[in-house]
Amino acid sequence: MDIIISNSSAVPLYEQIQNQIKSQILSGNLLSDQSLPSIRSLAKELKVSIITTKRAYEELEKEGYIITVAGKGSFVCSQSNERLKEAALYEMESKLEEIILQAKKMGISLEEFTEIFKSIYMEV
Repeated sequence: MDIIISNSSAVPLYEQIQNQIKSQILSGNLLSDQSLPSIRSLAKELKVSIITTKRAYEELEKEGYIITVAGKGSFVCSQSNERLKEAALYEMESKLEEIILQAKKMGISLEEFTEIFKSIYMEV
């Protein structure tokens, strides 16, 4: 599993891990029922404490992205494509809302914002 953490980021380490696993699930890189690394092995691989990876897994479980089976490990939850799509849309809407609020604070009009959005959308 590809997870890159930054010690200089303002985002807590457990949240960085959580966000990246969630992103990999939503993008389809991690599939339903796929086994995740154990808490200990992920902590060792990322060179973080076991408590950090345990918290990331706990948060993912609370949000319904993974399930932990005692004695067997943690797995990506079996979810319908509709639920995954809904979660991805919610995350995207939240990010867009932050960007729109920032644009409004800067005095950028809807027309200017739309042009910027279209330009970036076409480049990607």
